[in-house]
Amino acid sequence: MLFIIARRLLQAFVVLLLVALVAFTIFRFIGDPVESLLGQEATVADRQALIDRMGLNDPIPVQYLRFVGNAIRGDFGISYRTAEPVSALIAERLPATLELAFVSALFAIALGTLLGIYTAIFRHGFTAHAIMSSSLIGVSLPTFLIGVLLIWLFAVELGWLPSFGRGETVQIGFWSTGFLTASGLKSLILPAITLGLYQMTLIMRLVRAEMLEILRQDFIRFARARGLPERMVYFGHALKNTMVPVITVAGLQLGAIIAFAIITETVFQWPGVGLMFINAVFFVDIPVMSAYLLLVGTVFVVINLIVDLLYLVIDPRLRDGQLKRQTV
Repeated sequence: MLFIIARRLLQAFVVLLLVALVAFTIFRFIGDPVESLLGQEATVADRQALIDRMGLNDPIPVQYLRFVGNAIRGDFGISYRTAEPVSALIAERLPATLELAFVSALFAIALGTLLGIYTAIFRHGFTAHAIMSSSLIGVSLPTFLIGVLLIWLFAVELGWLPSFGRGETVQIGFWSTGFLTASGLKSLILPAITLGLYQMTLIMRLVRAEMLEILRQDFIRFARARGLPERMVYFGHALKNTMVPVITVAGLQLGAIIAFAIITETVFQWPGVGLMFINAVFFVDIPVMSAYLLLVGTVFVVINLIVDLLYLVIDPRLRDGQLKRQTV
């Protein structure tokens, strides 16, 4: 068991090094950092002093190792646009993105799982058919169009919810949260639904398909033949066996929520790291772009690592199978 965990950690570390290499390539070889920081009117002496201070004359492997070491310490350089530390910009905007991602993921996983179970159990009912037909909206429509439609309906026509911004926030230490204010919670509803709708429909369809497949298995027929209540058959036997593929997709979608929050944050002008990345692309702010790439890559690697470890907890057969292959 410990060997499997150690191997997963080593694989995650190697992937992170590759992500860091891509981010370093963007940071080092796209644009001219000296000209971006000093401008065209800088003297030769000023340019040479900055080159020496940034270590741009050092060998490429040395620069890469320095970049990785700085990233581990949370030092991503200075923003070309604002001349502020990139880590400070990320720390200022990251709470907004994480809160939006958390609410979206909770909406997608909870509602998607419940609707998937319902449409599998009552698959011949009118409500189940209506839910499956309506789910095509979340799969077919692009995210930005869903966001615009929600703004038009609930903000413009009905006037129930705000159309942009994060609302009022409360500072708790270094963390600014909108969970503790009424305007913050109202501002969170539309972007959270927009961001989580596609993931919700995907999880719902997956849970339904896996549940229907499990309900056809012989051990389900045997459980019913023993006289077990239907609730125990559905939730004690069938649902438990659908969790492995559901966890796989749900884990990947959690990373996708943070990575693809760019569109939602742009539509709703949500002050998160996604909107910061869009502004960085517009102004060619290379340090911010490379830091965002590192952040998203780290999120995906950590989530995949957690999903792999959850496999071993939920399904002991996977752990036993791997141990047997290692001893052969």
